[in-house]
Amino acid sequence: MSSHTETDLDRLPFTEYARIVAERGAKEHGGTLTFDELAASELTFAQIEAMYGEETAINAGIARDPDAPEWTAEDWARARPATEVVPHIVERYRRTRGKQKAPTKEKVTVRLDADIVAHFREGGKGWQTRLNNTLRKAVLGG
Repeated sequence: MSSHTETDLDRLPFTEYARIVAERGAKEHGGTLTFDELAASELTFAQIEAMYGEETAINAGIARDPDAPEWTAEDWARARPATEVVPHIVERYRRTRGKQKAPTKEKVTVRLDADIVAHFREGGKGWQTRLNNTLRKAVLGG
């Protein structure tokens, strides 16, 4: 099959794509069920894979997942960017600190007494910086 046809196949909605792949798998492996019948069947992944190939088995699993239905044109028309729907979450995500260009601190694991950690955490956000500053004063005097 030409690469142009494969490209066209990749542009199809999932259900159409899965049906075509299942038909190919049936011809190659001798399966007799349609994709819709496979998705509704009680066959296991291994059974479908043996009769239709791995890709069809994966696609049947996707089709069986009630938490991930294929989006319709209406679903896409109603979709809105996250910046419109939950701007506070997007803003908080964008404000997260990225990787340091020139790291000045070293990440370590230290076991501390629970009451010490609780004391610093009571102060809220920034407790690790406060802990670091307290250690700095104790060790370096400044």
